[in-house]
Amino acid sequence: MADSRERIRGPSRDGREFLTSPRQVLRRLMLLSEGRQYREAAGVVGRLGPSVLRSVIAELPLDLLLEHLPHSAYLLESFFTRLTTLNTTPKPDVPSETVAWQLVRLFANPHESGLRQRCTRLLQALAQYEPGLRQTLRERRRSFDNAVQGLGVHGLTTDASGQLISLHVALKTELQRHVDTYKMAIHKLEELSMVTVNQDPAHSSHQRLLAINYGDIQQRLIDNKTLLTMLDKPALKQLQTLVENLSTRVENDKEVLTCVGQVRRLDSQALVEKRPAAGLLMNFSRGCEVVLNMMGPEGGPPGSSHSIGKNTPPGGASTSSCSDGYHSDDSGSDDGSEMVSLYRNLYVENRADALEALDSLPQIKHAHSLKGKILFSMIVLSFRLCHGMRERKVLEVRRVLNCPLDSSSETTLSLDRSVRQHLFETAESFPLGEIERSVFNQVLSTLHEYPCLESCPPLTHYVSACVRLAWRMINQKAPYYLDMDFNLGFLRPEKHERHPQADRRSDLIKAFLWPALMQNNQCAFKAVVAT
Repeated sequence: MADSRERIRGPSRDGREFLTSPRQVLRRLMLLSEGRQYREAAGVVGRLGPSVLRSVIAELPLDLLLEHLPHSAYLLESFFTRLTTLNTTPKPDVPSETVAWQLVRLFANPHESGLRQRCTRLLQALAQYEPGLRQTLRERRRSFDNAVQGLGVHGLTTDASGQLISLHVALKTELQRHVDTYKMAIHKLEELSMVTVNQDPAHSSHQRLLAINYGDIQQRLIDNKTLLTMLDKPALKQLQTLVENLSTRVENDKEVLTCVGQVRRLDSQALVEKRPAAGLLMNFSRGCEVVLNMMGPEGGPPGSSHSIGKNTPPGGASTSSCSDGYHSDDSGSDDGSEMVSLYRNLYVENRADALEALDSLPQIKHAHSLKGKILFSMIVLSFRLCHGMRERKVLEVRRVLNCPLDSSSETTLSLDRSVRQHLFETAESFPLGEIERSVFNQVLSTLHEYPCLESCPPLTHYVSACVRLAWRMINQKAPYYLDMDFNLGFLRPEKHERHPQADRRSDLIKAFLWPALMQNNQCAFKAVVAT
């Protein structure tokens, strides 16, 4: 009889006796978690009722579970799945965003093997419980990408003669020119002071002005024309452009430091002071991208995507018809197919011709990696400078029409759209000689020991083709842009294509031969890499 009572009172093997008290459930979960028995702990969570689940979550030390990711992913997934299933009202205060950013940190610097397999279901459950996380991650990823892009505007600028110099030197030269001109103008005004200073107000009355004779009018015209010639020089108008350039650089650096500060709060072990800011932000941007992709489609099955065409190049990829707020109609997809085909031809034909021309130059005939880097730098610079030119043109129109540069009114935004539409329609005929010279000069300025490059016509033609195509692509209604993640990590099949002569036994990227082309956060043409 005693044995029978003991059997009746004995604990059940599945832990059901703990499901009545939140404190006992919490203790049970912590014991199982300490022993890394996360599947057993998830089984306990799966049997909890609404009131007990709410109480357990309120007391749950989530930071401990986050420290043990990805091992604790199964338990965290069970919590979010159970919350979604029960649909308790009001929703418990669960720091789901903290969980998402911990996963972003893991994917920004992946060291664990099988990380995707362990965390996929957790991210899908998280996205289902908190749909707004997708938009938060998109915005943060976009800010990281913009900050990295802003780091690229701190290069050389052109002075009044078109020469490439540093911004500070250009500002000093321009300010000195202004000082000299203003001194001359002040001297001229002092010469006129006998006539123009301390005049009797009656001499400027309407009746007096109508009474002056021909000689007075002629002398007044000469004096004012002399001053105007001194002050209204085209060379003096570059200061505003330089100041705007300086302002842009200041704002870009602020954005970078803001993003780095966000990374520091997300990952206290990131050592942000010792790591290059661009690499750090690109890693976290990639982490956001991976997490977004693993969350699965938003609001149902994935939208249908169309292929680029029957003759899709080896480096091509299917692009979605709508993503992140952009939309392209059917005719846009045909234009996109043409753009991607032109980008492929630029790599297959124009790059090959330029490479053959570089092979014929004795000075760099055997510098194989250098020749590839020269051609790679030119296509990247072309996109970067074309993007800067487009934004400057939009700001110039605002400035001419006296629209505030920071205005977000509907009238100003409509003006911006009209300017971009005009640039799109005139992309074929827009003068781009300035950008072509800048690309060529920036590359040659770092390779001054190879003067033979200056007299290589195929290289000049290659630069012209890069700039012209880049200008067309960035002025599309859904602009194309280059993927600026050039970290030499592991090959990623979704956006990297191995060069035919590369080592197929290795997935470690040794060099980028051609950048990936992106549109609407989708890879339209894969990067060509050497492994």
